[in-house]
Amino acid sequence: MFRLWCVLIGYGFGLIQTAFILGKMNGIDIREHGSGNAGTTNTLRVLGTKAGLIVFAGDLVKCVLAVLCCGFIFKNVLGDSYEEFRYLIKLYAAAGAILGHNFPFYLNFKGGKGIASTAGLILSFSGLCSIVGAVMFFGSFLTTHYVSLGSLMMYLGFFVQMVIMGQMGLFGASRPVLIEMYAVTFALLIMAFYRHRENIKRLLSGTERKTYLSKKGKEKEAERTASKNGENA
Repeated sequence: MFRLWCVLIGYGFGLIQTAFILGKMNGIDIREHGSGNAGTTNTLRVLGTKAGLIVFAGDLVKCVLAVLCCGFIFKNVLGDSYEEFRYLIKLYAAAGAILGHNFPFYLNFKGGKGIASTAGLILSFSGLCSIVGAVMFFGSFLTTHYVSLGSLMMYLGFFVQMVIMGQMGLFGASRPVLIEMYAVTFALLIMAFYRHRENIKRLLSGTERKTYLSKKGKEKEAERTASKNGENA
């Protein structure tokens, strides 16, 4: 029963649509601009780096809060059994937050792609997971400037790390609980790849848009895009 409650509580936190709220504060519906995605990358491109970082922080924090809230509630409810399920509780709470972020009912289920919220999950899981996740994301992003590639590498790395750490007994969970943890993480991985399906197509075709945080980098990308458009004219 705690699984359902964790998902529902997490979903409630996920409904805090940072990009949508920030967009409205700037007089726009972020979903009607750029890629139409209510997430960090589109906000960064439409409203600037500062706005993008605010959205990233907001979406990350809401997942962390969902995990902390469920942990506090069910530590008291489950008593001595809590340690067996503590990481599973984190996963279900985060899964709910990611679902709420991706599919907010009051926005016709049109939200973001859940990457910043997933960063909140990884941060909540363990310090080692956070380090590996950061290396996977920034290692890919800073060398290619593809946010989508960095995001998918972070997700894939988290799943692989989950299995390795689980098999090493670092979660202190029984075999059935471990298998359930793997299944939930794998389901989140599949959803992330599905949500990025168009990005994957563009990555494979070499047409994915690059993202730069600096003004100089943005100007360089604008020049490259203008040059490509001129060649195709």
